[in-house]
Amino acid sequence: MIKIGITGSLASGKTTASKILSYKRGPLFSADIAVKELYKNKRFTFLISQKFKINNNNQIKKSLKKIILSNKKNIKKLEQIIHPLVRKKMKKFTSQYKNKKILFYEIPLLIESKLMKYFKVIIFIRAKKKLRLKRFKSKKGNEKLFNLLDNKQIKDKKKIKFCDHVVINEKNINILKKNLSDIMKEYE
Repeated sequence: MIKIGITGSLASGKTTASKILSYKRGPLFSADIAVKELYKNKRFTFLISQKFKINNNNQIKKSLKKIILSNKKNIKKLEQIIHPLVRKKMKKFTSQYKNKKILFYEIPLLIESKLMKYFKVIIFIRAKKKLRLKRFKSKKGNEKLFNLLDNKQIKDKKKIKFCDHVVINEKNINILKKNLSDIMKEYE
């Protein structure tokens, strides 16, 4: 089994690249989707609302954004709850698909979380900060939150040292598809 990790900075196009890479090649685990599923779990939202003293569970994400923007130390507290749960889901995914030839994992904080040893191949999706901010804002994100989250990540130059392939994602989808396809030829 070949485990391929896909990572990159905030709004670099990891999700798009992951879908392209895994299409007709193998199952895809998305850390972002795993987190979204957590927020649908009543026990999880109760735990978060208790930990961060949030009264309205219907607005939990909105409240968390405000709490994080008011004190960036709260990101660490939130990650200490979320990351172990996501890793548990990742392990379950791996054992569920252990008979597949290739498994794909989209993990935004792969390098920051020191998960490199779990993957045979790591693909880094890269884009200029200005373009990433534009993409982030187009999905109703705000610049202050973008900068807070982006500054929390290890800089591209350092991350690239841990990666087997770097894909620049600043042009169009056809170029991205071609570049990813060229990489996959090595592993198929």
